[in-house]
Parts: sequence; C-alpha cells; structure tokens
Amino acid sequence: MTSKIVKLLEIQTIYILFRIFEQNYIQIKIQIMFKKITILSLMFIVLINSYLRADEGMWIPLLLQKYNIEDMQKKGFKLTAEDIYSINQASMKDAVMIFDGGCTAELISDKGLIITNHHCGFSQIQDHSSLENDYLTDGFWAASHDEELPNKGLTVTFLVRMEDVTAQVLAGVADDGEESVRQAAIDKNIEKIKEEAVKGTHYQAKVKAFFYGNQYFLFVQEEFLDVRFVGAPPSAIGKFGGDTDNWMWPRHTGDFSLFRIYADKDNKPAEYSENNVPFTPKKHFTISMKGTQPGDFTMVFGYPGNTEEYLTSYAVDMIQTKINPYRIEIRQTSIDLMLADMEKSPAVRIQYADKHASVSNAWKKWIGENNGLKRLDAVNVKKQREATLTQWINQDETRKQKYAYILPEFEKIYADYAQYSFAEEYFYEAIWRMESVKMATRMRYLVEKGSEFKPEDVEKIRTSAKNFFKDYNLETDKKIFKALLSLYVTNVDKRFQPEFSTFVKSKYLDLSDPKKLDAYVDFYFEKTFFLHEDQLMKFFDTYAKADYKKLENAPAYQFYTNFMNMYVAQIMPVVKSYDQKIANLNRFYMRALMEADSAKIFYPDANFTLRVTYGKVADYEPKDGIKYKHYTTVDGIIEKDNPDIYDYRVPQRLKDLYAAKDYGDYAENGELHTCFIATNHTTGGNSGSPVLNANGELIGVNFDRCWEGTMSDIMYDPAQCRNISLDIRYALFLIDKFAGASYLLDEMIIVK
Repeated sequence: MTSKIVKLLEIQTIYILFRIFEQNYIQIKIQIMFKKITILSLMFIVLINSYLRADEGMWIPLLLQKYNIEDMQKKGFKLTAEDIYSINQASMKDAVMIFDGGCTAELISDKGLIITNHHCGFSQIQDHSSLENDYLTDGFWAASHDEELPNKGLTVTFLVRMEDVTAQVLAGVADDGEESVRQAAIDKNIEKIKEEAVKGTHYQAKVKAFFYGNQYFLFVQEEFLDVRFVGAPPSAIGKFGGDTDNWMWPRHTGDFSLFRIYADKDNKPAEYSENNVPFTPKKHFTISMKGTQPGDFTMVFGYPGNTEEYLTSYAVDMIQTKINPYRIEIRQTSIDLMLADMEKSPAVRIQYADKHASVSNAWKKWIGENNGLKRLDAVNVKKQREATLTQWINQDETRKQKYAYILPEFEKIYADYAQYSFAEEYFYEAIWRMESVKMATRMRYLVEKGSEFKPEDVEKIRTSAKNFFKDYNLETDKKIFKALLSLYVTNVDKRFQPEFSTFVKSKYLDLSDPKKLDAYVDFYFEKTFFLHEDQLMKFFDTYAKADYKKLENAPAYQFYTNFMNMYVAQIMPVVKSYDQKIANLNRFYMRALMEADSAKIFYPDANFTLRVTYGKVADYEPKDGIKYKHYTTVDGIIEKDNPDIYDYRVPQRLKDLYAAKDYGDYAENGELHTCFIATNHTTGGNSGSPVLNANGELIGVNFDRCWEGTMSDIMYDPAQCRNISLDIRYALFLIDKFAGASYLLDEMIIVK
C-alpha cells in the first residue's frame, strides 16, 4: 500500500470518526491524522462501518439467514429468520401485504381484519363520503360485517414466495452492447420465468431488478379483490396536524384505518360478492400492550417504494439544484390555490381533500430532502467516495479497462441530460397534473375510436367522467391551470414548449402577457364543453359517428395533444436515450462499488418489494439545543387544539375522554401514548407497515419520517433518520373508548 493511499484512508477514517462521535460530544485527537493505520485503527473502521449501517438498510427477507439474523438477534430480536420468511410454514410474510398498490397493511385477526394508515385508506374514505355522510369529518365504524363497505378496484397482495433468478434472467444476455437490445433479451427471459412460475395457479408473478440489474428476484403473489372498509377515525384524528405536522416530530396523528379481506367459500380470491366470507389467513399479528422504551429493538416489515442510495454526485447535484427547487415551486402554487378554495367551501374540501394531500406530501418531503442533502454536503461526500473508487480502479490495469470510463462518462452525460430531465419534470408536474388535461386524456379514447365507436365505448367514458366530476370544481381547476401554465411559459426553455400558434388563437398567442393569458384561460374553460358535466352528459346522450371531431376541436383537447406531441418529439426520446445510457453505467458502477468494498454487506435500493428494516426506539436531536423524547401523548393533542384551524380541531368526544382521563387499559403510567419514533430505515410505501418488537408482536403502525431525515432516500444519516409510528395502544383506545367499536378488539389477540 502506497503512502498516498494510506494517508487518504487515514483522512477518511478521521472524517467518519468525527461525524459519528461529534453527536455525543466526544473529542477526536487530530494527531490520529498523521499516524499510520494500525490494527487498532482498522478495528475502528470495522466498528464505524458497523455503526453507519447499524440501522440503515432495506433487507431482502429471503436472505436474512445469510446476512442479518445474527446481527438482529444481537440487537435483541428473539425469533428466527424462518419466523419472518418461510415457504414451509406460516410466517410474518403471510400477515403483511401490499395495500391498494402503494401502501402496506397487516392482518390483526383470523377473520381477515387488516390495519393500515388513515392516509392509505383516504381515497376509499373519501369515495364513501358525501355532505350527507361525511366520513372524512365524522369517521366511520361498521357495526357488523353487513355494514362493511365494498371498494371497487381496491386490492391487497400477499407474497407467496420469492426466488433469486439472476442466472435465468441473464442467460444468453451479453454483458455489454446496446442497452435496448440487451433489455429486450432480458424481458423475453423474464416473461418465460413468470409464465412458468404461475402455470396452473391463480397466482401472479413479477421479476424485479436489484443493484441496477446485477441481480434479479422472482416474486410470486396472491391478489385479493374484495376488500371492505370497516372503520376509521375522523380526519381530525386520522390526519391530526394535517400538512402542518406532516413529516414532523413531535407528532400526534391517529393515522390508521381498518379494512377486511373477503374470499370465496374456499378461501380463495374472488370479485366482490355478497356470498363472499371473511378471509382466514395463515398468520396474523399478536398485538402487544407493553409499549416502547429507548433502546428497544424494532422491526418494520413492508414494501418501501423507491430509494437511490448509490447515485453519483452528478445525479445528486441535478436533483438538489436543478429538479427539486422547481418541483417545490410548482406544487406550492397548486397547494395554495387548492387550500384557499377548500377553506371557503365544505364541498370543495371533500372534493379536493385527497388531491391536496397527494400534492402536498411530496412537496414537503422534497423541501426536507434538499435541506438534508445540503446539511450533509451530499454532493461533496459523493465526490470523495468517487475519488476513492477512482484510485482503487487505477491501481489495477484490468480494473482500469473495466471501470475507468464510468465516472467521466457520467459527468459528460449529466452535463446535457439535466436540461432534458428538468423539462420532463416540469411537463409532468405543471402540465400533466392539470385536471383539464387528465379529462382530455379520457376523451382521447373516443377520438381514437373515431366513427368506429361502439355504444359501450361511450358508456365506459360516461362512467369515467362521472367519477371525475364527483371530485372536480371548475373554478379551482381554472385558477391552478392559469398559474401552472404561466410558470411553464416563464421557466421552461422555448425548445420544450409547443408551437402555441397551432392551437391558441392569435389574439391570445402571447401567453407571457398576463391579460392575454387571462383571456385565453377564460376561452379555454368556457369553450371546452367536456369540462362541464351537464354539457358532456347531453353530448353522450346523442353521440353519433362524427361527434369525436367536436372533442378534437375543444380547446383543452388541442392543448393536451399539442403539449403531448411536443413532449413525445422533443423530450421523451432524448430522456429515454440518456436513461438507457445511465442504466448501463449504473450497472457497472454498482458492480465496481461492490468489488471495491467486498467485505461490506450491500443492501439493494427499495423497489416496492417486501423488505425488513430494523433498528431501535430512540430519542431525537434535530438541531443544536433541541432534544425530543421518543414518544408523544394525548396531552399534546389537547395543547394543539384550535377550533379556528382545520388541522387542529380536536373532536369533543376525545376532549371529554381526556378530561375524565378515561384511558382504560391503554395508558402507561397515567399517560396515553400516541406516537413513537425509532431508527428504522423507511421510505414511501412503508406507510401502513407493521412495527414489531423483539417478540414479533405488533407495537405500532409506521406512517411517516422525521423531516430532517427525508434525504435518507439518497443518503442515510443515523443521527437524523427516524421513522414515525402510531402507538398501537392509541389505535386500540380509539376503537374501544372513542368509537365504541370494542367488538373489533374481540377478534384480536392482545397481550400485556
């Protein structure tokens, strides 16, 4: 080892030591920098690496026995890897599911009862709500199975088994060459694997890439189609704190809802039918009333959506400086306009509740992510790691031939790619999210059918349109359309704007002129008949052969098609080409990282497949001089009570229970705990995931992360990353004492 490499390693060692121990105010002597790396310092490196990944990682359940179970047991876990994942016996995997294609849920009874987050079930709660039956405001609790509400399109999906199929996927596939050709060969192999995996069964199969295509796993799944709404607290509890408290700690949100899986008489998946019966699962979780203490082992088992821990400095810089700031600005604009109308009208509040929550969630996350990346100096940290990798590559001629080109090629690509990525993000955030554009996409179906349409085609769109108008307010859409179009025209390069003269009349052509923009927006909404429900339904009543041309001539349809044509011609092919090049580079870059640090256990990025994360209950110090304990109580809810602010209007029933201290068996030392935090590595998709103790018992339901740690999708920081969970005892209290639905607790196994 050359002295230059030794010094580099020494400096890195000091840097890591300083970052880790500064949180505990331990002074590190600077003279270590000038010493040779000794056996002792090598031991420090091992310990530090262990610390850095102690609570970091989203681990594949199939591989726990090989990589993680010993570490988990050292940290307090009292079960085995087979208890978590098994195909030979009932295991925890059989109690965890994908909920509605984007969240996680878990079984809590032998009668198919499941719990997930309130925000995961929010769209179903909204769908069943009206001014007459406002379940968003009042909550809902079915008094019997007969009162449980069906949900069209809602599914839950269980993992039956998973398998490493890397060899089969890459059989006959060249390691280099044209990426599109290579991917076509991979796709062909995957289709064959999936077909064989589910032959003769009612199961579904998917194959997912891990480590940027260096590894592949098959997932065989079982999907249930009849999932009914059982109960949820009012939004004043289920969304308490709203967007103000979203991503924040301390938190006091009762973020849960209950659903039930139904099956046919043979306990198999079936479409909704009155003859279906509650599903009998292989496994459901026991619920613990013990609570949490700092240092307690915790495990989150669920479906994290997407992380990008192995991005290069060039990618992180693009996200931090070129993409996120504009995403934030666009969504801030929509949020402000939605909220203003929601506060004025109860009807609009119901119509836009889910939309507002959806838009604001990522908006606030991106703000926290950027702050975290800046605080960690993420781009420069990535550059330092790339410099170390480059040095390792250059030490060996074979490695130079395999890997030396990668980082220079990344730099070259991102220099040009960033402008196209920016244009694509702006298109999706500012144009594609417009409600009038979404309606135009529905009309495209009939336009493409042309004069060959069938009556059922019209009925299909009529049904879709009715669903659209149920949650649509034209005046709100009009305000948002105007604001977002103005942002697009102002901030996006002219190359990535359609030729407005092809669909905007000359008197409106200069949309950068506020007066002309106002006039065009008025014209757009007045003359687009399919944005007016009464006009559209009359149009459908008499729909004839040539009527699709009326759809084509509507201003909103012309706007949509011209923007779409521009995107397809100017942005999409370039982005796709760069994405393919980056995918190829990422595959080899990931391989180089893993070869350079062969002693390290790498975890794959999240890709909405079942993962285990584990850590411990812990306090939290987000800023200098501020320290939060690991839990919150109902006291904080009462302290925040403010009837003038929608997010903080505490229901009178909860205030009465608080005044009487009527907490039943759910309090701890006279306090009713509401939420707690731990160091588990989570992300989107983990919403609704079970939080389990050392015995595998349910102690909470994961629902959020601390704002200062949202950059964990890109760079994990053990000092700042905390997952936020609902204390399961608060959920039981609300079901029993608040809602009077204690019959539901009779289904559960609850231990003290």
